[in-house]
Amino acid sequence: MHPADPAEAESYRILRSRLDLSALPPLSRAVTERVIHATADFDYVTDLVCDEAALASGLAALRRGAPAVADAAAVAALLGGYHVICKADDSLAARLARSANLSLSAAAVRLAFSEAGPGAVWLVGCAPDALAEILAREVEPALVIGVPVGFVGAAEAKDALRRSGLPALSNVTEKGGPAVAAAAFEALLRIAAAPDDPASPFPSPGGR
Repeated sequence: MHPADPAEAESYRILRSRLDLSALPPLSRAVTERVIHATADFDYVTDLVCDEAALASGLAALRRGAPAVADAAAVAALLGGYHVICKADDSLAARLARSANLSLSAAAVRLAFSEAGPGAVWLVGCAPDALAEILAREVEPALVIGVPVGFVGAAEAKDALRRSGLPALSNVTEKGGPAVAAAAFEALLRIAAAPDDPASPFPSPGGR
């Protein structure tokens, strides 16, 4: 949706009438509000782990047109017209997943490593082992949006991401998924594209 869309604006009005996040730093607030808007789940207020410096690194990358790398087609499909590297539909990813006993998402991340290079924004919304691949490959990301969903290994993988020291946005619990990853990315992308747009429902950096 365009940020001036009446339904979206009303959604933000309702969200803000129920929850005041104005005390958060601007990028953390933008991401948290966008995730809640996308999921209608207020638990993300305490579940998301936002680091303002990491989000600023991701924002700077988007402003310079750095690539985004998605672990799954379900994530890539939600990122609009932005330049996204996603190898999940590559036949080589399917073969690698079978031969190396990886999820398709993890295989896609492994294949994207050389093409993405340093300074990309990595999004993991599906498989926990895709985060393990990012950590194992010594990726030099601008930001890792690591919010895989599931009861098997998801919370542990996100904890490992936080302990890695990489610039990251994650969440604590088993919840997450493609919509959460894409919402966090879109919050930063909209600020990168139009930080002073008065029609935007997102706070600009340094503003309410």
